[in-house]
Amino acid sequence: MSDLTVTQNAKMASSNALLNSSSKKIGLLTMMSICIGLVIVQGAMISGLQGVGMGGTTFLFAMMAALLISQCNAMSFAELSLMFPQEGTLATYTQKAIGHFPAIVAVFAGYVVVACLAIPVEMFLVDAMVGELLPGVFPEKVIPLAILVVLTITNLVGADVFAKVQNVLAFILVSALIILGLVAITGIDQPHAVVSGTHVSWGFDGVVDGSFIGLIALAMWLFVGAEYICPMINEVKDPVKNIPKAMQLSLFAIFGIFALFVYGASLYLNTETLLGSPIPYLDYSNAVFGKAGLFIATIMGLAATCSTINTILAALPRMLHGMAKDKQAFPVLKATNRFNTPWVGIVMMAVLSSIPFIALGIDSLIVLVIAATTSYLLAYIIAHVDVIVLRMRMPKHQRPYKTPFYPLPQILGIAAMVYVALNNSPSPEMTQTVYSIAGGMLSVICLIAAVWVKFYMKRDLFEADMD
Repeated sequence: MSDLTVTQNAKMASSNALLNSSSKKIGLLTMMSICIGLVIVQGAMISGLQGVGMGGTTFLFAMMAALLISQCNAMSFAELSLMFPQEGTLATYTQKAIGHFPAIVAVFAGYVVVACLAIPVEMFLVDAMVGELLPGVFPEKVIPLAILVVLTITNLVGADVFAKVQNVLAFILVSALIILGLVAITGIDQPHAVVSGTHVSWGFDGVVDGSFIGLIALAMWLFVGAEYICPMINEVKDPVKNIPKAMQLSLFAIFGIFALFVYGASLYLNTETLLGSPIPYLDYSNAVFGKAGLFIATIMGLAATCSTINTILAALPRMLHGMAKDKQAFPVLKATNRFNTPWVGIVMMAVLSSIPFIALGIDSLIVLVIAATTSYLLAYIIAHVDVIVLRMRMPKHQRPYKTPFYPLPQILGIAAMVYVALNNSPSPEMTQTVYSIAGGMLSVICLIAAVWVKFYMKRDLFEADMD
């Protein structure tokens, strides 16, 4: 037997032991709370309300299309994560398929930069809501920074504490959204009044003529992020069964929650408010609950932001920890504390997220986030390409989960991500700015990654690891 075969068999045995270990702490419900908590952010709530203001029924059909595309993304990540059950996730899969250079670019451009810019936006929205609810009580920016510090500490003390916090946050967030939607639809608190201005359209013209396709790009932001469970693969129970199920069930749950949420809003708000308000879910909550609306909206905003920060601080440092083991990131990121958590990565992500929040304003940050999310879409494209390449290069590799109807989900996913990337700008006036910033960010990351792979790792840029 060749050395390569021995190595492959040893790694397969190690993977089987990892996948079947009974010592994992995180069960299916917690895994779903991770997926839901990361996906349902304040930005997604605002996008959903803007979408229903633009299209009504048309947007709901766009949401259905986005759900299908997101399920395709989940299939690729499920297949890849169970082939290589390691913390490096996308970097690990990509280095096996197309090389270390695209692996580093995919993670840093698609996840690290996006997270470092998206977290501060969520923190700004929380600061605004707390300022509305308790004007003058707390100094500006103190509450969001305190939240960041507390969640950093809870992540440092282990996955079990993270899981308990995440379950509570997800429960509060989902409950608040469902209650708001149900109360709005039934009208049991504030009876439905005649909505002035332009009503949300619930006709089917936009569905029949296919114009709903134009809203798919906006609808996609209601579903991206479910794959954040994959870096936690070493912490979960029965990953072969639960990794695919957690992502798939979470996406269906998210669709139901948002459908209820946006339909309820259409019964109380006109399109002018849905499209023009900086925080439309605050107007929505005020319309449904009256004076108590501000409190309900603040709870939703706090839960969404805390859940997002909590998940990112758990998942991304584990990605970086796995990459550091493969020499794709700074060696110091391999460090763990006595709770076996990657403490350097957790602290680094917290610090990097706080800097834009302290130094920049929300208007400039939003433009940067929109630009950075183009790279996020690139990460999804790379994941689909990984599946296709590995099916050809490693046809006999163990695949505990195989994508149904391969390669149709991958082809659909790649085409959809290209479409969304081309329509990522919220307005024609912002298009040039968004793509200029996105191109600049990607160019810098590519340059650094190329130098790192060539001179530190001493590897060819697109040299795949075949062992």
